[in-house]
Amino acid sequence: MDNFTPTPYDQFEVYKRHALPKQAVRTPQSVIQQATGQQVSQSVAQVVAGFAKVFVGEIVEKARAVQTRRGESGPLSLDHLREAYRVYRAETGTVGSARPGSGRRSFHR
Repeated sequence: MDNFTPTPYDQFEVYKRHALPKQAVRTPQSVIQQATGQQVSQSVAQVVAGFAKVFVGEIVEKARAVQTRRGESGPLSLDHLREAYRVYRAETGTVGSARPGSGRRSFHR
């Protein structure tokens, strides 16, 4: 952290302060239970929350880049998020469900 310039350090501090509520992550237990066949423990909920937090951060970062590239300002729109998700999928491949077609389609019309 000593090597951070002020802007990345501020971004890291914001990232560190925010968390997805563990109870909110435990709520969709059926999805995790279908994949694992087991109850969702607190530690699994924490891991899922961590992955979700990183995923949301990456999508928001890409959506801000889309917004900047388009010369727009203000709050992010659903269109920015959809484009960011499309870019993310193009860069990383399929995201989400282990079984193709079994998950909900996030950010799609």
